[in-house]
Amino acid sequence: MIKEEVSKRWLAYQKEIADDHYYFARSCIRQNFFPAAEELFLNILKNELHKDIFDDPQQTTCTGIAYHSGIVPMETTMTVVARQFALMTEAGYENFVCSCVTSFGIYTEVLETWKHNPELEIKIRKLLKESTSKEFEIPKNLVHTSDIIFKFRKEISAKAKYKLINKETGKPLNIVEHIGCHYAKIFPDKGVGGAEYPYVLAGLIDEWGGSQIDYPERRHCCGFGFRQYLIKANRGYSIANTKRKFDSMKDYHPDLIITNCPGCNFFMDRWQYVISEMDGITYDDKGYGIPVLTYEELAGLMLGYNPWNIGLQVHQVDVVPLLDKMGYPYILEDKYKGINGEDMGKPEKTSLNCCC
Repeated sequence: MIKEEVSKRWLAYQKEIADDHYYFARSCIRQNFFPAAEELFLNILKNELHKDIFDDPQQTTCTGIAYHSGIVPMETTMTVVARQFALMTEAGYENFVCSCVTSFGIYTEVLETWKHNPELEIKIRKLLKESTSKEFEIPKNLVHTSDIIFKFRKEISAKAKYKLINKETGKPLNIVEHIGCHYAKIFPDKGVGGAEYPYVLAGLIDEWGGSQIDYPERRHCCGFGFRQYLIKANRGYSIANTKRKFDSMKDYHPDLIITNCPGCNFFMDRWQYVISEMDGITYDDKGYGIPVLTYEELAGLMLGYNPWNIGLQVHQVDVVPLLDKMGYPYILEDKYKGINGEDMGKPEKTSLNCCC
């Protein structure tokens, strides 16, 4: 009876994720922070999983950063979102997949607002028609790209060339998963597992052979916060939040952090460098820091992709120690070469060790 009750309760935390035929909405900051990640996602969907996904060159930003920073008003954001839905409709798709969790929150907020205020949807449809002559259908399925990787985690595992295992010890790697606030906390019922038991990344760890780390600040914000970071004087609040998480996880000796938010990924990666420069602190035993990867970068490693072709060298914290733990092959001399083989230059030495 107890098992049945738990199973029923867990069903409430599940979400519908379409099987195929996706309209893909890129992330503006993701393309700048980790430019190879989205192309990797598309490659995995098309060439590994043989799915139909449309990458539309006409799409624009969702305005999320400006909206949450108090710069763009809500009705403007809604009209921009309506145009995105119109592009999806024109392309013949109904399953909308966004790459940024801020965008995921924006699209969800817009749809929920229209659901409870249908007169506002009518107004936005009119504004869109007047400004662009476009019309749109509401997406049948709205998900985040991490939902897609989660949905096909078993298929990726079946194709995997590597597991999240320490080659030397034979034991699972210790992995921290960090869920973006705009994925799990704004509308908890829209994410896998909700705000209390988010499983969208933990499911990847379990399926691919790693060991989840449960630590006191597991659900604490990474500290990004648009007003915290955009205003230079407020950045101390951002780094203080991130440091709190690192201080909390350090004694659990994580080998890796995975995230599903480009902002979280950026700050948990970059702030380690800043903390090491400010305080001389690193959060591993050898002074390298803890690598911070996205879910599709991790999927790429499982599938055996060249780490430099998928952009792992642009992370602030070096990934080479992780690759060595996994017994993963790489050519160190190619680490800082561009797509045409030209030398891009090595980073300057910092207080973080670097396997250049």
